[in-house]
Amino acid sequence: MLTLDKNQPFLLVDDIDVHYGPVQALFGVSLHVQAGEVVSVLGGNASGKSTTLKSVLGLVHPSRGRILLQGEPIHGLSSPDVIERGVASVPEGRRVFPEMSVYENLLMGAYPRRRQKDEIEHDLEEVFASFPRLAERRKQAAGTLSGGEQQMLALGRAWLRKGKLICIDEPSMGLSPKFVDLVYEVLFRWKAAGQTILLVEQNARIALELADRAYVLQHGHVILQGGATELAADPTVQKAYLGAA
Repeated sequence: MLTLDKNQPFLLVDDIDVHYGPVQALFGVSLHVQAGEVVSVLGGNASGKSTTLKSVLGLVHPSRGRILLQGEPIHGLSSPDVIERGVASVPEGRRVFPEMSVYENLLMGAYPRRRQKDEIEHDLEEVFASFPRLAERRKQAAGTLSGGEQQMLALGRAWLRKGKLICIDEPSMGLSPKFVDLVYEVLFRWKAAGQTILLVEQNARIALELADRAYVLQHGHVILQGGATELAADPTVQKAYLGAA
């Protein structure tokens, strides 16, 4: 077991390349997330931001470089093994279990903690307080929910995992402005509670409001990085992602 320096990032992605067959998707991507920090990965379609997140989650494996979680390598692990080490995921497209009820979907998030029954019940009530719509629909099949309600469910399921790190992929995709606001209201509360978050997002404006730091990817390369406030003021980011003239 590696000794963890107190200054070691909670998550370190170090100079990774990723290929899909003969096609290279990431080129020497590096980023880090400190404990209690929210870091956003921004970029357009095919920029490599979702591939970066999938690499952290063990859904794809780098052909070069390394990924460390609390100082220990995870880049060769399967996705279940990564999750077992305390990583929770809110995947793109929600991926709820459509035939199962809202309540059953939430319990799936808590499955690794299934022996902590009292704590799970407390956390379920916390989720229902955050998302009253889920409380109203707790017996309803998840597949009958709207897209925004399914995103709430995916977030609640990840929260019940009580992960040390939550990886969130495109939480605003396909949602109305009202639901985007509801989702980010919860993410701001998570941040205030000290939750460590790695966020992939196309909506750069709201992502930079939430994040402490951010990385901008283009064609599989990190082209910009820095504090969220600094990047929000960067002319390149403003022009490409914030709609500035």
